Amino acid sequence: MIKAALYLSVCTLLLAFNPGSDASLEIGAPIPKADNRLTDVSGKEVSLNNAKGANGLLVIFVANQCPYMLRNEERILAMSKHAKSNHIGVVLINSNEANRSAGESLNAMKEYAAAHGFSTFYVLDRNAEMADAFDANHTPECYLFDKNSKLVYKGGIDDSPGNADAVKTRHLQNAVNDLLAGKSVAVASSNALGCNIKRKL
Repeated sequence: MIKAALYLSVCTLLLAFNPGSDASLEIGAPIPKADNRLTDVSGKEVSLNNAKGANGLLVIFVANQCPYMLRNEERILAMSKHAKSNHIGVVLINSNEANRSAGESLNAMKEYAAAHGFSTFYVLDRNAEMADAFDANHTPECYLFDKNSKLVYKGGIDDSPGNADAVKTRHLQNAVNDLLAGKSVAVASSNALGCNIKRKL
């Protein structure tokens, strides 16, 4: 517990460090590298275009070992279920290339997905290519695209990633609801607090 709390604090202190691309993915941008083939935990190859549903696509950058992920697992599963039930495709992406031999391998992803009952695509991002294209730097970090493959929301799941009991604003759920209602997303971006994606240096 002490180690997890310490690691969570370190992750928070590192939020300002951005090892990825200098080009931020702006609202209205198309899905990056939408036709890239990514290996899912099922063994199948899938692209973001293939995964997109009739009403859009939700992409969440995740990890197996991040303390923020442990605190957000139920929220990710709930949002994934909500999105899929409303014809929004869901893809979870693991870009932790520097930790492939330490708990972020494809086999470890398969075990994690099975243990937590993932019913969505959970894909391995080789060389953090997708994370770079999205300018994603944290886990969890969310990107919501509409039926025309345009970005309508990016950021966190809610305003309290470290404590589900303290949530006041459910950013991602509100964005999905606005999208499904045919409205412009009222809050199109928020801070994504979490562990840094572990890119190879």
